[in-house]
Amino acid sequence: MQGHGYAPPPPKRPSTGVLVVLRVIFVAVPILSIGFLAWVATLRAAIVTRRAVDWWVFAASVVVLGISFAFLSTDHTDDFSTSNGNAGMIILLLNAVACVGYFLYADIRHHSRLHQVGAGQPPMAPGYGYPQPASPFTAAAVPSTPQPPYGAPPMPHTPAPHAPVPQPPVPAPPQRPAPARIDQVRAELDELSDYLRKHPGNPEGGR
Repeated sequence: MQGHGYAPPPPKRPSTGVLVVLRVIFVAVPILSIGFLAWVATLRAAIVTRRAVDWWVFAASVVVLGISFAFLSTDHTDDFSTSNGNAGMIILLLNAVACVGYFLYADIRHHSRLHQVGAGQPPMAPGYGYPQPASPFTAAAVPSTPQPPYGAPPMPHTPAPHAPVPQPPVPAPPQRPAPARIDQVRAELDELSDYLRKHPGNPEGGR
């Protein structure tokens, strides 16, 4: 009998110093680039967590960046002093702040769950993508059916014995009356007995 095998080990969590350095880098890049490279932080979060929602956030940050470029492209001044230039710069900076904040949230949340899985504790929300430890009480509560060894013919199914069903009592057949012949023989014997008592010494009538 073959089982399901061993669950794959959870990904190894990087050291705290490496995490701090990476977070500083991916927070500084959007800010130092004035929002033009804000998508780098969301891309990093999507690659690390591998969740669909993080990829959608990355796509949204790219779309917002394109909208900001569309406003800035209509401003032909050097300092973006027109209304379109101001709107483009505001959208650009707000996108940078949003991308940095979401990156920190997703990265800290992801590595905290890795730490819980590595410590043998269940994650905060089941179904995140890592194997859940099996409970020994659940496995022991279900009785297992014995299986034949590998290569042996299958065992015949033996039905469970059933309790005998009580049968109703059968009524005794009614007794039939004795035949009339017995009564006739009895009457003849009585007559013969009376005759013998009347003639004890001469059964032939006194010849």
